[in-house]
Amino acid sequence: MPSPEPGHGAIRIRGAIAADAGALGALIAAGALGPTDDGPDDPSPYVDALAELADRPGCEVLVAELDGEVVGVCQLLVFRHLQHRGGRCAEIESVHVRADLRSEGIGGRLLDAAVEAARSAGCYRVQLTSNTARADAHRFYERHGFAPSHVGFKKLLAPSE
Repeated sequence: MPSPEPGHGAIRIRGAIAADAGALGALIAAGALGPTDDGPDDPSPYVDALAELADRPGCEVLVAELDGEVVGVCQLLVFRHLQHRGGRCAEIESVHVRADLRSEGIGGRLLDAAVEAARSAGCYRVQLTSNTARADAHRFYERHGFAPSHVGFKKLLAPSE
């Protein structure tokens, strides 16, 4: 679904393909708040993840393409809840737009596409988490109708020995 953007070519939102793997690694690494093992050097983990996600109904990795180049990404995960009579819920993850193209509407297009995909999958709710250090991202999500209604917790797991 291309559309003209001021000062740029057409933005196209589409599903990610294996050939996008290096670009996805680069976007995720560039958006990290600290050291990360993500990056474009070895695209095979991203190719594997895309293949596995393709087998999960309702789960998608969306990319924003500008003039043939992948410049943004977000992931949508659909799952069932016990609440709402076993209703479907969606989680948006890994929202990244190339730094020099932020505030150009690309992230909003990705977010809108993910919300519409969740709606099409029959979800009653879509949710996301955002690091507490990302004040700009929080304002962005609120402008797109997301409310800061919960506090999220994470626990990193060490690999089993």
